[in-house]
Formats: sequence, C-alpha cells, structure tokens
Amino acid sequence: QVQLVESGGGLVQAGGFLRLSCAASGSIITIDAMGWYRQAPGKQRELVARMVTDGTTNYADSAKGRFTISRDNDKNTVYLQMNSLKPEDTAIYYCNAGAIYSGTYYSAYWGQGTQVTVSS
Repeated sequence: QVQLVESGGGLVQAGGFLRLSCAASGSIITIDAMGWYRQAPGKQRELVARMVTDGTTNYADSAKGRFTISRDNDKNTVYLQMNSLKPEDTAIYYCNAGAIYSGTYYSAYWGQGTQVTVSS
C-alpha cells in the first residue's frame, strides 16, 4: 500500500501562483510514476501532469508552459508548481501514483485532494 498526502492548495488571484506537494509513504518501490489530476465541479477528473521515475514528464495542454512537476526523491515528494493561474484552474487537485506495464500507466493510489480556487 502507498499513502499520498497532499498540501499547498488555497485561494489565489488570477495571475498568481501556488505550489502543491504530495508526500508518498509505504510501498513506494512499487510506484513507477506520480502525478496530479484535477476535478472541477461538474467535470470529469483529468490529468494535469505526471512524472515517471526516469524523469519523463507529460502535461495536459492546459498546463504546458504554466505548470511544472518536479520531485524530491529523498523526501519521496512530488511537487506541482502552478504559475499564471486562471479561474479555469479552479478544481480539487489530487495526487496520484501508479505502475507502468508494457507502456501503459495504471493508476493505483489517490490522495485525499486539495482545493485550488483562483479568483478573477
């Protein structure tokens, strides 16, 4: 089992920034990738950014150029730096971890979520 604990959400004005953190504990050796998803009211949960253990990253088009995912291996923590925030970035952000088999990512663990609200 892996436990994911997020922090760093909050209320910010448009154009501002936030940094989300996700600390992993437990059977971390089973994880091939960690990332962030978000879910806005009335919408489906969507991938924001993901980082594989080899450092490979992928971002949603909406996040490219504004968000950066990074990690601190010593702390087993993944970060999401979000700059130039827009009201449409308002959502609950969830940390996610999983495994990769034959090139396909399989989600396995979720954090409890942290609210990000961007005011206009």
